Amino acid sequence: MAFGNSAPDASPYADEGPYGTPVVHKKAGLTRRGKVAIAVAGVAVVGGGTIWFQVHSAAVAKDEKEAAALQLQMKKLELEEMKIRNEQASSDKKAATASAEKIQAAVDNCVKDSSQIGKGYGSPLRSAVVADCKRQYETTDGSGMQAAGSTQDAGNAGGGGINSPALLGLVAGGGLAVAVFARKGKKADT
Repeated sequence: MAFGNSAPDASPYADEGPYGTPVVHKKAGLTRRGKVAIAVAGVAVVGGGTIWFQVHSAAVAKDEKEAAALQLQMKKLELEEMKIRNEQASSDKKAATASAEKIQAAVDNCVKDSSQIGKGYGSPLRSAVVADCKRQYETTDGSGMQAAGSTQDAGNAGGGGINSPALLGLVAGGGLAVAVFARKGKKADT
């Protein structure tokens, strides 16, 4: 029974429209809690990224300083090595000069002592006597070979490198690997 202008209470089971109960759409978007969670995550990502960048920059700067110090130390060692080599070369040169002077003095004495030079018919020539004296006093102690062995070839001053057989083998191996993988790829596709 209805009194006045009041509408009768609608039954919860009554159909409101020809197609059933209308669907009530909720408002699209995030809840307040979701918005706070996204803001907190964004701040954490930005803060963490900033801290990581600062740590990374400090590590890179430290590595660069260490590399520069190591390079400076290597230059110092190279300089010391060059000094030692120069001292060795100069002492070898002095020893070779002294040895050559001793040999020359001995050859000169030998030629002076030879009284047969130019004393008539059939006597040896001065050049033959000098050659005999040189053969007699020149030594094969290997000091000249040591000096020659200690010098570096100017063409090989760069040190090491890839020689042509190694390069050819490397290229051939790479080509073989590419061919094998290409063939396996073809078989897998079919």
